[in-house]
Amino acid sequence: MENRWEMLESSNEDREKLWKKNRTFAGDVWFRFRHKPTAIAGFVIIVLLLLFALAGPYFTKYSYSAQNLELVNIPPRMKVYEAPDGTGYMYITQSLKVVWVNKDGTLGGQLKKVREESESSMTIFDCNGTEVALYYGVKPYMMADPETRVLYPTRHVFNKSYTLGTDSLGRDILTRLMYGTRVSLMVAFVAVLVNLVIGIIFGGISGYAGGTVDTIMMRIVDIISTIPLTLYVILIMVVLGTGLKSIIVALGTVYWVDMARVVRGQVLSLREQEFVLAAKTIGSSTKSILVQHLIPNAMGSILVTVTMLIPSAIFMEAFLGFLGIGLQPPLASLGTMCNDATENLRSCPYQLFIPALVICLIMFAFNFVGDGLRDALDPKLKK
Repeated sequence: MENRWEMLESSNEDREKLWKKNRTFAGDVWFRFRHKPTAIAGFVIIVLLLLFALAGPYFTKYSYSAQNLELVNIPPRMKVYEAPDGTGYMYITQSLKVVWVNKDGTLGGQLKKVREESESSMTIFDCNGTEVALYYGVKPYMMADPETRVLYPTRHVFNKSYTLGTDSLGRDILTRLMYGTRVSLMVAFVAVLVNLVIGIIFGGISGYAGGTVDTIMMRIVDIISTIPLTLYVILIMVVLGTGLKSIIVALGTVYWVDMARVVRGQVLSLREQEFVLAAKTIGSSTKSILVQHLIPNAMGSILVTVTMLIPSAIFMEAFLGFLGIGLQPPLASLGTMCNDATENLRSCPYQLFIPALVICLIMFAFNFVGDGLRDALDPKLKK
């Protein structure tokens, strides 16, 4: 048995060689980020929402402002009655009108009203030459044969003309949701970009200068922080007026406070490091030290803060839209869609549930990505 084993050849170079795969800092961050399932799920949701908001409107045949008052408050899934001739269905609207529904689920126009029979609580409509009766004496309303009073068979079909239904003005909710998501994301990204620039400059100068300059600049931040954020944004929008530009300006002038504090804290801890002393020794200017050394080393905390500010900005925009001081009709955002849906909350809850669900998805997605970046950029978690 001893003759069957042979010693492997080895050398000093093999003993000193590092067999572990070498990764750059960016590669190491991506490795840890993609091994966090919630972060990847959040990233995928963000990509899908961006595609939905940017590319979606090119694939719909409706406009976000087009109104069809004959098809008001039509739900995504309808309870319909079979027509007497079996060629389609009939749907009863909230305004006691009858809409024709084709076999494939697409919507037609309203049926022509023939007469009103108040004594029997019926409205007679013409359905392809046959009279049908809408009985409104009790709820739920029913379709029946006016002669025999026999109810027509019912079933549930999906709305193929308007996938997510229509609102109180007959506008396509799916199209408005695409534009609303686009507006909300645009407001958030632009506001966060402005906050990123102001916060980095303000916090970097405050942290690196220190002393009296730091005290004065931080007192300014404290004064801004003492005013409730919502009240501050509302006051700015009252002065500037409502609209998309006013929302961006209002958010851009307030949200930089948190970013400035994060950058200041990072610069305060980094300015005492050896590489900063080495940069001073070779004669680097203050601007060079901040831009080339301190800010890049604080980029991990900055990125995490940015990902956390985006859902906060989206929620603030939605809140302002819900209060009615955001975008003006016919423009749509997620907040204005929620505001419009409150009028029909009991009868059409889907009009509020759909945009609220998108807001929740956006906030969860960015929070998951922020948590993943925080863990990926933390060198203490490197294994």
